[in-house]
Amino acid sequence: MNRRAPSFHPGLMTDMYHPDAAYVSWRTGRNGLTTFDLYTRTAPFGGAYLLVAGLESALEFVQSFRYTSEDLKFLARIRDYDSAFLDELAEVRFTGEILALPEGSIAFPNEPIMRVTAPFREALLLEAGLLQAISLSTLIATKASRITYAANKGRTRRISEFAFRRAQEPMTVARASYIGGCASTSLLNAAYEYRLPATGTVPHALIELYPSEKEAFEAVAEAYNRYTLLLDTYDVRSAIHTAIEVALRSQETLGHTLAAVRLDSGDLVADSKYIREQLDNAGLHSVRILVSGDLDEWKIEELLAEGAAVDSFGIGTSLGSGAGSVERGINGGSLGAVYKEVWYVDDSGTEYPKIKIAGAKSTWPGKKEIYRHPNWEEDIVQLAHEPRPDGYHRLLRPVMRNGEVIPGSLPPLSEIRELAQQNLEQLPAEYRALSPERPFPVRFSEGLLSLRKQAAQLIGKNVP
Repeated sequence: MNRRAPSFHPGLMTDMYHPDAAYVSWRTGRNGLTTFDLYTRTAPFGGAYLLVAGLESALEFVQSFRYTSEDLKFLARIRDYDSAFLDELAEVRFTGEILALPEGSIAFPNEPIMRVTAPFREALLLEAGLLQAISLSTLIATKASRITYAANKGRTRRISEFAFRRAQEPMTVARASYIGGCASTSLLNAAYEYRLPATGTVPHALIELYPSEKEAFEAVAEAYNRYTLLLDTYDVRSAIHTAIEVALRSQETLGHTLAAVRLDSGDLVADSKYIREQLDNAGLHSVRILVSGDLDEWKIEELLAEGAAVDSFGIGTSLGSGAGSVERGINGGSLGAVYKEVWYVDDSGTEYPKIKIAGAKSTWPGKKEIYRHPNWEEDIVQLAHEPRPDGYHRLLRPVMRNGEVIPGSLPPLSEIRELAQQNLEQLPAEYRALSPERPFPVRFSEGLLSLRKQAAQLIGKNVP
C-alpha cells in the first residue's frame, strides 16, 4: 500500500486552542498590539545555563505562517467558526517585531529568549511553532555543550553525534549538536544539508558477516586508506590483538592506516586501558580509542575520573532525546519553555502590563531588555525604556521588523558555532559545571519590580 507523505501546513502548526482563542478575541474586537515573552523557568539537566539555538527555524516558521484554502476548509469542518473569521485568517501574515537572543548565546532562567510584539491574534497563533523551534534546538545544544565539557576536562576529546536512529528530530539534533560543540554527525543528510563533517565506524553486523573476526578486520583494512575497527563483537581483549596484527600487516603491504578502534560495550575503563597498552606496545601510538554505548555527560565524567583511556566519544540516545538521568533524579527530554503575554495596547492607545499570578509560575510584565555585566558577574532584566547600565552588554537583538527578517539576523552555521564556543569559554567555570552549587545571578530592575506590583494591583492581587 502506498502512503502519501505528510504535507506541511504552517497555519495548522498550532494547538487547537490557538484558533479557538483567536476566534473569541475576534468576536469581541480585541486585537491590540501585544507583547509575548518566550523563556524558561529553569535550566535543563540540573545545570545553570541554556545554550540558545533554533532561531533560524523559528523565523522560517514565522515567515511561512499562513492559512491555505485547504486549511480553512479543514477548520470549518471541525469548528463552527463564523465565515468572516475564516476570511480574516486567510489574510493573516505576521506583521510585527521580534527581538531574540542570537543562536549561540548563553541564557539563564526567566530571561526572555525571544520577545514578540504584534496584533494579538498574530502573536498568539505563532506560540506553539515558536516554542517547538526554540525549545528542542536549545535543549539539544545545551546537552551537547555539557557532553563536550565533560569530555574535554584536562585534554581535547572529540564528540561525534550518533543520534539519528533515536533522535526526536534528526536534522534538528544534528544542527543543534554541532552548535553545542560536537565535531561531526553520523547522519549523511545532515552532513549534506549543513555542510558538517560526517563520521562513522562499522557495525557489528559487518564483523559477523565473515567467518572470523580476522577476516572481517582484513576486509575493512583492505577497503580503506584510513579505517576504524569495532572490537566488542566477541571478545575485546582478543580482538585488539587481532586488530594490531591486521593493522601492522596492512600498513606494511598496502600503506593503509588504522586510525581508531571502537568500544561499544563491556568494562570501558579496564578494556580501554588494556587496549591503549597493547597499541602503545605495538608502536601504534596514534591510533585513537573511540567509546560509545548509552553514554551521557555524567557517565563520561565518571569514566574519565576512573582513568579510562579514551580519545573520543560517540553519543547517540542521550543526545538525540535530550535525556536527563534517572539515576540522579534529573529530568530531561523537554526544555519546558513558555510563551507569556506581558504587555497590551488597546485601540485607544492605553497600555496595560499583563501578568499571570500562580506562585512560582507568576510572570513578569512589560517589554524587557537583558543586559550582561562584561565580566559575567550578573545579568539585569529591566524594562525597555530604562537606561542601559553603564558598561553592560545588551543581549536581545532585533531580528524581524514589520514582518520581515532583518538582514544579517541569520548568520551561517559556522559563525553560530563559533559564537557558541566563545560564549561557553567565557562562562565562569562554576556555572559551566554539570551540577552547579548556585544559579547565575539574574537581577530584576527596580522599575520591573514596581511594574509587577502595579500589574498585580490592577487585577486586585498580590505577587509573591
